[in-house]
Amino acid sequence: MLMENKSAMEITALVVDDEPAARRRLRSLIETDPEVRIVGECGDGIRAAEMIGQLKPNLIFLDVQIPGADGFGVLEEIADRRDLPAVVFVTAHREYAIPAFEAQALDYLLKPFKRSRFLEVLVRAKAHVQRELAYSELQKLGGTPPSAQEPSPAELLLIKSRGRLLFLRMSELKWVEAERDYVRLHLQKDSHFIRDTMNNFQRRLDKNGFIRIHRSTIVNINEICEILPLLGGDYSVVLRDKTELTLSRRYRSSLDDFLRRRLASLPKSV
Repeated sequence: MLMENKSAMEITALVVDDEPAARRRLRSLIETDPEVRIVGECGDGIRAAEMIGQLKPNLIFLDVQIPGADGFGVLEEIADRRDLPAVVFVTAHREYAIPAFEAQALDYLLKPFKRSRFLEVLVRAKAHVQRELAYSELQKLGGTPPSAQEPSPAELLLIKSRGRLLFLRMSELKWVEAERDYVRLHLQKDSHFIRDTMNNFQRRLDKNGFIRIHRSTIVNINEICEILPLLGGDYSVVLRDKTELTLSRRYRSSLDDFLRRRLASLPKSV
């Protein structure tokens, strides 16, 4: 089913689910938000890939188990596009959660979901798309980089904490630790818990500025003061505020690769 074409700066959504009742519910929830317009809906993966190419939606609510090509197959079909939409997977199967985040989905809705959970996801998706649209428009106007007072979308970290939507600078984040189903963000002045996985959160960070040093720890490379050897092949990573973290043997090669790239970029002495 095709809708009308979109205008320049609005948020447009495509709904993909093989169950008509599920599409109706998603549509009714999306339509409560005047900032999002549904431009199409369909019930199979092949048609979904075609509609993404035709309509170029900003946001897709995508079921995993659909005929033709499943949700992951749809993403493979559009992987070479420059203007990839934000994707929220919608499924009744919990086992698809990790593959969904590995496919760089923005979020994951497990059926049956509550209205409040959907609206929480929609707020996050809208903020993500709005940042991307603003940055795209800035580039069209001449590609002038944002000033130091106005960080680019890549320099901003958007999180929801205790009912508030927080816009943080990547540079404020010192390190991240996993705590069961949450991650704890340690900032310059405070800390926040958010419901996320380490793998998913790691993909949101600037790869050149943050590095995984343990299965439960990510660190801002600019916060490292020194690295000390420990027994058993592990290392102690000491931050500038004297926090001591463990660099496990499993992640030692990642740090070595980063340091080699950094050293190679330094000017050679005369």
